[in-house]
Amino acid sequence: MAGPLVLAHRGARRRAPENTLEAFAVARDLGADGVELDVRRTRDGVLVLHHDPAPPDGPVLAAIDHAEVRERFPSIPTLPEALDVCAGLLVNVEIKNLPWEGDFDAAESVADAVVDLVAARGGRDQVLVSSFHLPTVDRVHERDPALPTAFLFIAGMDVVDVVDLSADHGHVAVHPEMRALGGPDAHEFVAHAHERGLAVNVWTVNEPSDMARLADLGVDALVTDVPDVALRTLGRTP
Repeated sequence: MAGPLVLAHRGARRRAPENTLEAFAVARDLGADGVELDVRRTRDGVLVLHHDPAPPDGPVLAAIDHAEVRERFPSIPTLPEALDVCAGLLVNVEIKNLPWEGDFDAAESVADAVVDLVAARGGRDQVLVSSFHLPTVDRVHERDPALPTAFLFIAGMDVVDVVDLSADHGHVAVHPEMRALGGPDAHEFVAHAHERGLAVNVWTVNEPSDMARLADLGVDALVTDVPDVALRTLGRTP
């Protein structure tokens, strides 16, 4: 069974600490098509990778300079370091920017910095930028319409409305939580997204039965903690 791309969620996080260079290297070695990673900023504007606003027992990353991050949390990489390790892979750059978190970036400086970084790297990277915060991916699209963008959403939202909103805003993909595609209308959702020109990249898919079901639905990518399992399930293990 071939089909969807396999994107390692925060890297191969069952094999190495998430959002680290090691996790991305392991994902690449396992044969994943790409990785998903989480981007935030330091006080001095360096793009760093971490799922939460602050490391365990640490300060909010946006409240300290990168030199302190590197000294106190040396496993937290920068986005350029991650892109270098992921050369040749699709990199889903999720910009973490939620209004209720302590590092909320109302000015969209992280979105601007991601656009500037990708441009400065001269097309070396295959990047898809996503966020749960629609204004964030709207800002990326506004700054560089050629840079692919996607809207992340959770189960419970009206999936047809999400597809139409994303397409109307110029994005190229929707990233639904797996539970959003658990009902009998999942086929119609995927078909509608494709009719509107959007890819459907589903997170976080870790069970082989779900991987097979979603592949049968025709989704475009599986974001998974276990890329090796996904590759086996899709019949892509040598």
